[in-house]
Amino acid sequence: MSKHPFLSDEWFAVVQRLIEDHGAEAPAHAEVMMNLTITGTPFGDERHIHMGARNGQGRVAIGHDDGADLTITTDYDTAKAIFVSGDPQAGMQAMMQGKLKIQGDMSKLMAMAQGGGAPGGNPALAEAIQGITE
Repeated sequence: MSKHPFLSDEWFAVVQRLIEDHGAEAPAHAEVMMNLTITGTPFGDERHIHMGARNGQGRVAIGHDDGADLTITTDYDTAKAIFVSGDPQAGMQAMMQGKLKIQGDMSKLMAMAQGGGAPGGNPALAEAIQGITE
């Protein structure tokens, strides 16, 4: 499968197909929806997306979700390191450096992190997304 730039329209289209192929079941601890504002993207100044899980189903899509529990604002490289590479240290470092700002229900984010990381909980899906991301 070909690679696509992180957060490009093509990347989102392929990610949606991967979610359909691998399933979108999410573990109970992942009951959180996050709006993300990604700055400094190659696709314009900001990219708005949402990701997380509701009712046991994971989701990632373009645009903000009206019912999100929290909003994270960060730069493109930090978002890629956290959400594609799955590097929890990148998130901690970015927060300490002021590159990652969180508004909203921090308790849900902490519960998700203690329960095993990113929403979705599907290692095969995470690996597939890494495989199509440049």
